[in-house]
Amino acid sequence: MTALLRQNPIIQESDGRSGESSTYEARDTLKDAHDVALFDYYATSQLAVVRIRDMSVALVGSPGRYYGVHPAPDGQHLLVSTIQKPYSYLTTVARFPRDIAVWDISDQAHVVAHKIASRPLMERVPIHGVPTGPRQFSWRTTEPATLVWAEALDGGDWNVNAPQRDRLMTSTAPFDQPPREVMRLAQRYCGIDWTAQSDLALLAEYDSNRQWWSAYLINFDARIPAPRLLWDMSSHEQYADPGNPVMRTLPNGFSVIRQEGDSIFLAGAGASPHGDRPFLDRLDLATFKTQRLFRSDRSSLESFFAFTEDDSRSFLTSHQSPTDPPNVYVRRLRAAIDAPAGEATFTSSSAAVTHTTDPTPAVRQIRKRLVRYQRADGVELSFTLYTPPGYQEGTRIPAILYAYPRDYADESKAGQTSGSQETFTQLSRHRLLLLAGYAIIDNASFPIIGDPKRAYDTYIEQIVADAQAAVDEAVRLGVADPNRIVVTGHSHGALMTANLLAHSNLFRAGVATSGAYNKTLTPRGFQNERRTVWQAQDVYLKTSPFFYADRLKAPLLIVHGADDPNPGTTPQQASLLYEAIRGNGGITRLVMLPHETHGYAACESNEQLVYEMLRWFDRYLKSAPPGNATHCRVAA
Repeated sequence: MTALLRQNPIIQESDGRSGESSTYEARDTLKDAHDVALFDYYATSQLAVVRIRDMSVALVGSPGRYYGVHPAPDGQHLLVSTIQKPYSYLTTVARFPRDIAVWDISDQAHVVAHKIASRPLMERVPIHGVPTGPRQFSWRTTEPATLVWAEALDGGDWNVNAPQRDRLMTSTAPFDQPPREVMRLAQRYCGIDWTAQSDLALLAEYDSNRQWWSAYLINFDARIPAPRLLWDMSSHEQYADPGNPVMRTLPNGFSVIRQEGDSIFLAGAGASPHGDRPFLDRLDLATFKTQRLFRSDRSSLESFFAFTEDDSRSFLTSHQSPTDPPNVYVRRLRAAIDAPAGEATFTSSSAAVTHTTDPTPAVRQIRKRLVRYQRADGVELSFTLYTPPGYQEGTRIPAILYAYPRDYADESKAGQTSGSQETFTQLSRHRLLLLAGYAIIDNASFPIIGDPKRAYDTYIEQIVADAQAAVDEAVRLGVADPNRIVVTGHSHGALMTANLLAHSNLFRAGVATSGAYNKTLTPRGFQNERRTVWQAQDVYLKTSPFFYADRLKAPLLIVHGADDPNPGTTPQQASLLYEAIRGNGGITRLVMLPHETHGYAACESNEQLVYEMLRWFDRYLKSAPPGNATHCRVAA
């Protein structure tokens, strides 16, 4: 006889305290006592040290629910984080109670634990905020073993006005003394990178209210670190982005910033109005002046990824162009030259290391170009325009617009161009439809501009203006047929897609994949919206195409992963929108991809997606009569 398991009540209780956590913390949460038992079983493990020389195994400590284990550079200490009870049905393991300790494992039979912190259950972290207490632990890269972490001074809440938001703390072996406060930060701590000079580090902080980041050079061991401001700019700044420090690995396995004398090296994407031109710079830490060692030319995309020698004159790059597949090159600096601002101040030679051949020669017939244009209010925008094999210039053909809206606090940064038209053309998902004769208006700029606290007040108006500008430009270029343009997007782009069909007449049809269509189902924030539905109910309703399903008359294909765990885009979002459109007499189709999450991994799923898109667009675009330059405008 099969024994019946008794189902216990699932009980939760609130004590009346205010505060709530973000929508996005409710991802794959525990549901009942059985889930708790399963979690206990699978989360419990035993730490061990394996000696490579003889493959012997020595157990360390007792079995426990370990959230993280990070060895120190000395090989003697471990930072150990263990999960404690009570668990939560509202949030994930990252918010469960946790004990953080440093273990001394020099005598593996008698481990000595030094407690650093005990973090309680964190179910009430401010939306877009951080928990109180110690967080973001890391080791210094050199001995003696030294731990570094941050602690919030403002309750972890960006809404609070505070002279300093974080403080940086440290503790050193043998961890028997109180931790030392290194410095206080005006904004939120973002991490630290150590240079090869053990006491010198780059520290970053972020202002979420301004979407602004700053980086400082600090002497960590000084009584007063006296940080020197190195960079201070919008987090959306691309043209002046200084790049990322080039790292090297120490014998102990830790990484430090590569250094030559007083100089470090920076590698970046090199965004410009004409597309990305990756670069390699040398930065003098004494003067903060940079020297450009290398910059990709305008006819290819070549990016630094590693030095090959102890000096800085030889390095590896990844090189590609519209006709050349990505290959590894070794590049050697030659003579110093006078060069215009922004260009390399050295000549260099290169030689291919790998020789990958073109796997799809037919795709080389596809042409692409970076197109810049303006929104009606003057905001600079761009897209990459692809035309199919055999396209005759000046011929109007059906077109597919793909976009993903992004939030900007600073209007001047919203129009900055990123990406490159000099990449080796490869096709996936919607780009495969180029082979069926469609033009692609790809990665069209869709900025949502405004104060992060209120930007979504004008979300609909801004995405419609973004779409209008992109469609106008594609039509003006003589490529897109104004009567046969469709729109598609994934996740936040799927929300955009449904809203554009509901609030404009610009598109003949649409495909929305893995989106969220009723924001009242994600009441504690979405994307960069920080207000709850109780604080901005009109915004939640207005941005939700579910409540405008009666206006969704253009055909909409809805595709979703059946096992999507993203709290903002649960499968229910797709099902409810489908039912709403169907109930209001609209044209729609719902495709749930089995075993898929927020992105689609299986080859069969991606083949099904492309089949569904091609079938949908062929049905509703190619059967439509050709249009003319006086195409549809915004819906009344």
